Amino acid sequence: MRLTTLWLSVAGLLLSANVMAADTAKTPSPAQAAQQKKMTDCNQQATTQSLKGDDRKKFMSQCLKAQVHPDEKALTPQQQKMKSCNADAATKELKGDARKTFMSNCLKKAA
Repeated sequence: MRLTTLWLSVAGLLLSANVMAADTAKTPSPAQAAQQKKMTDCNQQATTQSLKGDDRKKFMSQCLKAQVHPDEKALTPQQQKMKSCNADAATKELKGDARKTFMSNCLKKAA
């Protein structure tokens, strides 16, 4: 009789421990929450477009890669101007003083 009572007690303790562990659900980190939101958004877009199979996989991959992470800041207007002028100077293959003059004029025009 004592052995049965002991087994029932142990089983009850284990069961209550599992219930308590299930109640303390972890809250996701900000990065995990952002990734979950991204997955949800891309999934909704794929569903809206009625994508299936390989088309859906390809879309999801591109969608998840294309979105900016919250910890990555967007370029400021000045940084965008600099990037654009730099690209133009590189396209024209400008070097030295010609590049400096072009960059100066380009940045002044964009202002």
